[in-house]
Amino acid sequence: MTTRSESTTRSFGAYGGRYVPETLIPALDELTAGWKAAQADPTFADELDRLATSYAGRPTPLTLAERFAPGRRIYLKREDLLHTGAHKLNNALGQAVLAQRLGKTRIVAETGAGQHGVAAATVCARFGLECVVYMGAEDMRRQRPNVERMELLGAEVRTVELGTKTLKEATSEAIRDWITNVESTHYLIGSCVGPHPYPEIVRELQSVIGSEAREQFLSAEGRLPEAVVACVGGGSNAIGIFAGFLDDADVQLVGVEAEEAASLVTGRPGVLHGARSSVLADEDGQILDAHSISAGLDYPGVGPEHAFLRDSGRAEYTTVGDGEAVDAFRRLAWTDGIIPALEPSHALAHARALDAELVLVCLSGRGDKDLAEVLGR
Repeated sequence: MTTRSESTTRSFGAYGGRYVPETLIPALDELTAGWKAAQADPTFADELDRLATSYAGRPTPLTLAERFAPGRRIYLKREDLLHTGAHKLNNALGQAVLAQRLGKTRIVAETGAGQHGVAAATVCARFGLECVVYMGAEDMRRQRPNVERMELLGAEVRTVELGTKTLKEATSEAIRDWITNVESTHYLIGSCVGPHPYPEIVRELQSVIGSEAREQFLSAEGRLPEAVVACVGGGSNAIGIFAGFLDDADVQLVGVEAEEAASLVTGRPGVLHGARSSVLADEDGQILDAHSISAGLDYPGVGPEHAFLRDSGRAEYTTVGDGEAVDAFRRLAWTDGIIPALEPSHALAHARALDAELVLVCLSGRGDKDLAEVLGR
């Protein structure tokens, strides 16, 4: 997307901000004001709490994976048991309520693995909003069950045939749609990326994962974990669970990227989809292609708060390859009767190798959508 207007707004040190066309500045200002008003209004929090418990199924449980890694106590925060099968619903519900407060009647969203698309379609069905989801043709091929779920829920799924036909291009098309229809449309972004205030909004809506997990872990073990591990694509599940432990200096925070989509481990500062963060780019600043067997990690950028946490040293980031992730996917199914999505399988693989005995892993989604991809290997 061509940068036409830049705001000096910074949310996370040198990262964040707004790098967007001028036509979007009023919409972002409206969203910022609406978000601040919602946070100050107790009825907003009350409605989200009611929806979280009566519709989404919160709190999600904490499960000790007793056989997955002998010699270690690895607990799983079970976001796979949330309605729709992933953590994405936390954010989608909050943004849908916010969109209604802003008078928007149409939702546009992007999706890679399809879980955010399903969550967006779900909340639009729940609230009677028009829903358009952009998805790359390659992701539609490997995540066909989620395409069918979105369509059943009443969403229009628009195929993106550009570039790598994955999440990066789907996000670009969703932004173009938003620019064209900004008066009636809310862009329900699925991860902690994008221009301010989106990274803050998504972090706050996903922070329920970390606050629940912290309380549950203390109840189960009488102490905090040595390490909290989560997969990182755009980074919403990771930023959500990290939020509960940021002030606990003795708790190691570890984000796990796909080996060939490692925006934090091998990237450089740059601008992608409206914000400055750490991105995969060449020396001229041109965005490079990413690759992962996991559609949700197949993205050449990351949320700006993750770049800030990396630079500050509060969190560390590493990579896991496709083969290791598939092995962890299969192992958790065999040893504990839980089929994880390929995205958190990256975190599971690293947790097994981590030099820590007491570990918390964010199991951000279930693996139904990935069976064809894994069983075909």
